[in-house]
Amino acid sequence: MSGRIEARGLTKKFGRLTAVDHLDLDVVPGRITGFLGPNGAGKTTTLRMLLGLIRPTAGSATIEGRRYHDIVNPLTVVGSALEATNFHPGRTGRNHLLTLAAAAGIPRGRVDELLELVGIPAAARKRAGGYSMGMRQRLGLAAALLGDPRVIILDEPANGLDPDGIRWLRGFLRHLASEGRTLLISSHMLSEVEQTVDDVVIIANGKRIAQGTIEQLRGEPTAFVRTSDPDRLASTLAGRGLSVTRRDGGIRVTTDDLAMVGDLAHAADIAIHELRAEKTHLEELYFNLTEADEYRNRNLGVRTGRPLDELPPPSGPPVEPSLIAVEPVGGQSGRAPTEAPQVPATPEERDEKEGGR
Repeated sequence: MSGRIEARGLTKKFGRLTAVDHLDLDVVPGRITGFLGPNGAGKTTTLRMLLGLIRPTAGSATIEGRRYHDIVNPLTVVGSALEATNFHPGRTGRNHLLTLAAAAGIPRGRVDELLELVGIPAAARKRAGGYSMGMRQRLGLAAALLGDPRVIILDEPANGLDPDGIRWLRGFLRHLASEGRTLLISSHMLSEVEQTVDDVVIIANGKRIAQGTIEQLRGEPTAFVRTSDPDRLASTLAGRGLSVTRRDGGIRVTTDDLAMVGDLAHAADIAIHELRAEKTHLEELYFNLTEADEYRNRNLGVRTGRPLDELPPPSGPPVEPSLIAVEPVGGQSGRAPTEAPQVPATPEERDEKEGGR
């Protein structure tokens, strides 16, 4: 179980609002898992339950087979950064880390090592209240790594970073994964996530709607061909056992072997005007999944735009159906709540009002 994160049937309700709904989650060591979903999808609530900050209504959330509260000296097992403001603004960055280190019994030398590692040694003696957003993100990352943990959980770690900082973060996270650590990263920066993560979990309205590797979610490799004689080329390709469909005046064929397509066209004396590999980008995949009516962000109300059958088709291959969670654990309907969320009625729920994020 070293470094493994698991959630089974994880559920959290705030009054009549179900923020997380029978969520199953597996995050394995040595890989970076992207945790994606619209605002209000339940990502932050899920991370808070993993870290023992919110009690689940039902189900379980464990790290290395244990609840966070049952881990002895958890800072040495799991490091997290959920907000870039969880420090005293009048305290220097170095003193902030020294306080955390003293509480966990971590040597003081580790603090200076991490300040150097995350690239803010010159700002270490400045008050954290004067830090830029990017510097606060780096300080939060240093705090998460203070105990040299095997598991790292980060919420929007690239927020506020400039392009150089984002590139540095990408390489840094990849280095941590190469050491066998487990990384769970929540983010809205889809283009950056696509360049960083190995696996993806997508949720909407508290339900898991898809999970798998980036390549699995993209589906079968396809090629797009444009020619002056699409009917004859389609027949030629289909005759070789390839799946062929017509789109946008061209042909989509399920193969990543562009040379074979070109050779078949040449042998049949068919001129090719365009030949390229196709793939579904993560952003396109994300919107194709989350814009379905049953997964539409409940905070946005009733859809007023064009129905889905009027939207342009995706440019890449279809998603493998087995990777899409049509029916969540527990036999739930998989549809967004039809009633508007109400203010929590109990003191505990009012204290946790931020849990619906």
